[in-house]
Amino acid sequence: MSKFSVIIVAAGKSERFGGKEKKTFAKLDGRPLFLRSLEPFTRRDDVCQTILAVAPEDMDEMKSKFGANLGFMGVNLVEGGAERWQTVQNAIERVSEDATHIAVHDAARPCVTEAMISDVFAEAVKSGAAILATPLTGTLKRMGQGGIEETVSRDNLYEAQTPQVFLKSILVDAYAKLAEGANVTDDAQVVEQTGHLVTVVNSSPLNLKITSRADLSLAQAIIKTRPAKAAPKLGIFDEAQW
Repeated sequence: MSKFSVIIVAAGKSERFGGKEKKTFAKLDGRPLFLRSLEPFTRRDDVCQTILAVAPEDMDEMKSKFGANLGFMGVNLVEGGAERWQTVQNAIERVSEDATHIAVHDAARPCVTEAMISDVFAEAVKSGAAILATPLTGTLKRMGQGGIEETVSRDNLYEAQTPQVFLKSILVDAYAKLAEGANVTDDAQVVEQTGHLVTVVNSSPLNLKITSRADLSLAQAIIKTRPAKAAPKLGIFDEAQW
């Protein structure tokens, strides 16, 4: 049976989020954003490990406010790097030997569903590398100096989402070959550079990425439309302490 180690990437600088509070800790329907993104994975029998990668400057706050709950949930904390690829690389070093696959998910995507996760997990087991993505539907313009340079065909163009899931050996090998200072924006790109085919699982725009504070309202509306589920037991801590 395939076993998945899940890396939740929460080490960004939140430069476009605004305000004094880091995006990682922003509340979405009363619960921290990172927790909303992490919880769907902790409830799965095929997930053998969850790793939360946090910015170095956020580590003390994460440990002091949430460390006990995260420990109770079996979540491993890892210090992130200056760039996203460095954060993932740090987390890969902590992946369990029991894992056959590695899934990487953005902490800023709190609306991912169990069905989305199941679909991309299943595809990764078949192909070795799979991501969630949605086809682009808008009209695309490439800007030049002072105005539009051209209208770009949207045929076969997709917007990548997470989770992105890989056979462990494929992702480990891809990161081992990644050059220092490489300009990569997601894990699929790291794997693509090795020549391995990455397949796409059609997803939904509702798996949105929180970038600005305005996105929180949209995410909350999405969550409110879904059937309520009982919150997981948090041991000696109650809900309010999140």
